[in-house]
Amino acid sequence: MSNSARAAGGAVALVAWIGLAVQWRASTELAGSAAMAVWIMLRFFTIIANLIVAVVLSGFALGRQHFAAPRLLGAITLAILLVGVVYALLLRGLLELSGGAQLADVLLHKVTPILVPLFWLAFAPRGGLTFRDPWIWAILPLAYFAYALARGTMEGRYAYPFMDLAKLGWAQTVINAALIALGFVATGYVLVCLDGMMARSRK
Repeated sequence: MSNSARAAGGAVALVAWIGLAVQWRASTELAGSAAMAVWIMLRFFTIIANLIVAVVLSGFALGRQHFAAPRLLGAITLAILLVGVVYALLLRGLLELSGGAQLADVLLHKVTPILVPLFWLAFAPRGGLTFRDPWIWAILPLAYFAYALARGTMEGRYAYPFMDLAKLGWAQTVINAALIALGFVATGYVLVCLDGMMARSRK
């Protein structure tokens, strides 16, 4: 890990941490307590993905070698890409936001989904990905899907409209999830192919 790579990783991690902190403060004002704000935030894949990005790239910036594993960096890149694409296609404009919530929305939905892929393109180790990896990476969104449905059923409130089981029913909810999963895995294969091409170009 070069100094420039570590600095870039630290910068992206800082953006994610700031976005999470601003969202936490805005959520605390609405929820009335810091602990409840954290519980509410953890309803959303956006928060979970950005938190993983912040932790992994903070470790990368500190020079911890296991945080530079190609599979791990590919995983966070794909997860945050999912956040950005789903937001752009399905969620943008659904809520009227202002103040800290609006700033957090920009940082977590728009800025980190651009910065992390750019970081991966510029600084991730090359040649370490395999065609098994997209299926391994899919464990995170699949686990989130199960968690979000279970939590939504218990609370009577679902994180996202495209997985609102009460309104859509099982068939449409599963179809929506399958389409997103298909796009996720396909994008994962694009990352693997890019990684291989870039590794060969450096030889």
